[in-house]
Amino acid sequence: MTYKVMVVDDAAMMRLYISSFLKTLPDFTMIAQANNGQEALDKLEENPDVDLILLDIEMPVMDGLEFLRHAKLRTRAKICMLSSVTVSGSPHAAKARELGADGVVAKPSGTVSHDLQEKTGDELTRVMRSLMAA
Repeated sequence: MTYKVMVVDDAAMMRLYISSFLKTLPDFTMIAQANNGQEALDKLEENPDVDLILLDIEMPVMDGLEFLRHAKLRTRAKICMLSSVTVSGSPHAAKARELGADGVVAKPSGTVSHDLQEKTGDELTRVMRSLMAA
């Protein structure tokens, strides 16, 4: 089975890095991407069959936490926070979980992590697959 992924991040380079990473996983394919939470809500209307959303927190217009508040009412997709501010034990990670994030993975090197695959790829793959198996 191939899971359909939406990537939500305001950094175009980060969306590119995530897209490249997803291409290495035969069981995941990116079907939509958005620059911010509001755009992602609009894309959910167009792509109701999304299985997984990889979501940044710090974005203009609507941040990831506000998106979570709305998205949990509109989709059954699993939502994994992928942000530089969601390091384990951080207030942002706790808030994301409180608002319904199904998984939390920290970007390894800041807002635009060119080394995502090398440093966090195994962890992100494990989290994504466990969310889809749940």
